[in-house]
Amino acid sequence: MKNNQNIFENLDKNIGGKLSIGIARSLWNQEITDKLYKGCISTLIKYGVKEENIKTFEVGGSFELIYAGRYMQDQTIDSIACLDAIILIGSIIKGETPHFEFISQSIINGVKDLNIRKDAPPIILSVSTDLNQQQALDRAGGKLGNKGSDGALTALHLISVQHKLFYEL
Repeated sequence: MKNNQNIFENLDKNIGGKLSIGIARSLWNQEITDKLYKGCISTLIKYGVKEENIKTFEVGGSFELIYAGRYMQDQTIDSIACLDAIILIGSIIKGETPHFEFISQSIINGVKDLNIRKDAPPIILSVSTDLNQQQALDRAGGKLGNKGSDGALTALHLISVQHKLFYEL
């Protein structure tokens, strides 16, 4: 997303004031997911989201992020919580077996299914799928930016678009 940062340049710096954001983060590849999570949190706070309005759900691996996302959506649909968006943070690093492809594709399909649910907050996919450890580090605050921060910006931008559409209709 480094080359596309200008798509967020008009994002209101105070958009987060009244927002509540859910984050589900995987603990697998924790060195990477810690950096993605910190990037996400710092970006949300930079745009005015209060720390107490950021709800975090931790799961073991990236595959379990689908469950966490659905759980948080259900809490909002049932009025137990009121989340404006949910960001899924994970890291999948390619190994020597097809496991990488299976997990990556399953997560994408799961997030797609969650995003078409009626009356549910949007799910933002911030799962880094990398060919090696160095690429993962480069995309978690290194020379290729921070995909956790990008996920936060994407969530805030989507919420902004939703609000504009709601008030214009």
